[in-house]
Amino acid sequence: MATIEPEPPFSKSKSMELPRSVVIGHDAIQQVGEVAARLKVGRRALVVADPTTMKIAGETVAQKLAEHKIRVEEYLIPDSSLSAVREAEAIIRKVDVDVALGVGGGRSIDVAKCASFNAGAHFISVPTAASHDGVVSSRASITGDAGEKLSLAAQTPVAVIMDTKIIAESPFRLLAAGCGDIVSNLTAVRDWVLARNLRNEYHSSYAAALSEMAAKLVLENAPNIKPRLEESAWFVCKALVSAGVAMSIAGSSRPASGSEHKFSHALDRIAKKPALHGEQVGVGTIMMMYLHNGDWEAIRNALLAIGTPTTARALGVTDEELIEALVHAHEINKERYTILGDEGLTYEAAERLARITKVI
Repeated sequence: MATIEPEPPFSKSKSMELPRSVVIGHDAIQQVGEVAARLKVGRRALVVADPTTMKIAGETVAQKLAEHKIRVEEYLIPDSSLSAVREAEAIIRKVDVDVALGVGGGRSIDVAKCASFNAGAHFISVPTAASHDGVVSSRASITGDAGEKLSLAAQTPVAVIMDTKIIAESPFRLLAAGCGDIVSNLTAVRDWVLARNLRNEYHSSYAAALSEMAAKLVLENAPNIKPRLEESAWFVCKALVSAGVAMSIAGSSRPASGSEHKFSHALDRIAKKPALHGEQVGVGTIMMMYLHNGDWEAIRNALLAIGTPTTARALGVTDEELIEALVHAHEINKERYTILGDEGLTYEAAERLARITKVI
């Protein structure tokens, strides 16, 4: 009689790092000291900002921290380069900083989250614009020593403070770009399913659903996202947080970064003057959704309603640069499988794709 081997015990495990506090709303920046004190992040802080965002929000952040007896150091970044990360990291180590706060757009936040990760300090994200989902994620976009774009592991924020009053007053182009970055989740999750089916890649259905939900909310509410409207900032901020949490759950940027991001990174390398990240991935999403046989026109119409670029001309790049970026997109982050496959598109196929989707 054949013996039946017992099934092995269930041994699946998962580790996630999520923000412990998220504050979104009018005058939310006034709560930064209270949040830092409540979370017991320490008594020494480093505020990382550029000269503009230091005036807009950094000075208020430093004041509110001081009111809770937290000593503050300041670092004005020149850019979001590896050298800036090293300088911030050196300050954290030298004065034994417990928490770094990135105050500003993507550059300040990326430098602060990288430096805090390297030095073992906490990180609090205080965005002054909602231009991309990096304000909540554990990845950072940094310029390397040779000028190349790097996507680096970084610190998940222990707290996120998003002041909708400040964000609504920032240039609307930044908020619109944030919408482009959120909408790109729609093709990113499709690429992720492909990688699961064809390459047996780890896939989290919960993270994918959360990311896709944020994107669909932007699509459905696109006509209501308007300049200098605080309700618009509120809506986009919530969607960005959802996308960031999805990445934390997944343990990677997979739920929000796929073929459309590869296109954007390729365009960064090729174009003489690239556009904003969210603008480029928005255009990439239109084309990649066509390749996925999805409703690319709905994405295009939503971006048009918001005022986000949908063509090469609106991005400020040439048709040739855009087509070249499509041809070379598959070479970016090669280990990440997408609809572009391992071979990518021929020049003729790329040009045809761009024309069909009215991008050129």
